[in-house]
Amino acid sequence: MSKKVERARDLRSEKSGHYNCAQAVLIPTWEELGMDAETAAKVTKNLGVGMKMGSTCGAVTGGLIALGMEGADEQTVAEFLKVMRERHGGSLNCPDLLRRNQEQVRMDKKVHCDGMIYESVQLVEELMGKKR
Repeated sequence: MSKKVERARDLRSEKSGHYNCAQAVLIPTWEELGMDAETAAKVTKNLGVGMKMGSTCGAVTGGLIALGMEGADEQTVAEFLKVMRERHGGSLNCPDLLRRNQEQVRMDKKVHCDGMIYESVQLVEELMGKKR
């Protein structure tokens, strides 16, 4: 498991408080670039729960910001979105993902969301690793 995924796990643990999905995805990259976690948390504060309106999943929006910070090109961003859509039935909206989870897997919401976070962090790392 990568250091970024481990950090995301720490952020989602009970002892760390409650960081939303976007925060847990972005903070590990933000910190790696030498910036403070508090600022990353502020930047992504309103991206949880599908941008607070049931829209795009916070793990996805956090991944997009992380890709931007890593200097990803448009092709890499498109690949990130394509892979995430393919893995999750074509939708990246929070309510759709949660509904699909309940219909197919039936795992606890936190477990599902944590899985989305770790997947997003890993995919960003994989895609950016190909660019280096």
